[in-house]
Amino acid sequence: MRALVTGCAGFIGSNLTDRLLADGHEVIGYDNFSTGPKAFVEKAQRSRNFKLVHGDTLDLGALTGAMRDCDFVFHLAANADLRFGTEHPRKDLEQNTIATFNVLEAMRAGGSRRVAFSSTGSVYEEASVFPTPEDAPFPVQTSLYGASKLAGEGLIAAYCEGFGFQSYIFRFVSILGERYTHGHVFDFFKQLRRDPTKLRVLGDGKQRKSYLYVQDCIEAMLFAVQRASGKTNIFNLGVDGFCKVDDSIGWISEALGVNPRLEYAGGDCGWIGDSPFIYLDTTRIRALGWVPKLSIRQGVIRTVEFLKANEWILERRE
Repeated sequence: MRALVTGCAGFIGSNLTDRLLADGHEVIGYDNFSTGPKAFVEKAQRSRNFKLVHGDTLDLGALTGAMRDCDFVFHLAANADLRFGTEHPRKDLEQNTIATFNVLEAMRAGGSRRVAFSSTGSVYEEASVFPTPEDAPFPVQTSLYGASKLAGEGLIAAYCEGFGFQSYIFRFVSILGERYTHGHVFDFFKQLRRDPTKLRVLGDGKQRKSYLYVQDCIEAMLFAVQRASGKTNIFNLGVDGFCKVDDSIGWISEALGVNPRLEYAGGDCGWIGDSPFIYLDTTRIRALGWVPKLSIRQGVIRTVEFLKANEWILERRE
């Protein structure tokens, strides 16, 4: 296929781009490089099947031009810093919701009809059912990030009904692995790099979270795209399990050979809109034959190993 990947220089987007090229597909990569570094697309740029477009998803004209003759769109570009949503509420609206509207309009103008969307398990907010299935009732939204992603899901479903699109909506747990540039492992690694004797932890360390290795995430996405045939296909992506933040701290500390004193900020949430327990039911995607290869612990350790070998990423984000 000829696919457009928005956010092609991002963590998940760059890994997906490399995988699509390795599988023999033609890829148009679209990114404004506001967060994703150009180093993440260096491998892709060596392929004759890759074209890089430096553009913003808020620029509908540029997006429409880049999407010309594409038969599939992977829309991964987004503002992913959900922790700071209340500090810049317009960013979630523009980069997550309006950008998704622009992607859909560009598809409508150019004739593309199939789209995969990176949503989030945060749309379930503080769920009442665990593991949480795709048809769980939605509680009141408590994060601007989750609300903006849920709005994007609604737009996509409406375009599927109104314009004959086919969509694959993926509600991720937090993703770990190579090219990881933000999240708790990144934050803890950066702190311990500066001072290995102490670690400040948001919340009480007892928050329960699920994580997924990036290559398992990509494999699941491609499984769904190849095998699911519905109009609007919604899949949770995660592993069968979760860990406490304290568990993750132990694995990170062990991998770094340190034993820091833990300083807890307190409370059962790390920030406004943080869900203290995220654990998704992945029965639907597993029914297609997908099984994750790495455990949460293995994903955390792979991430630490990547950061140790690529400390320039930390300096870039100082």
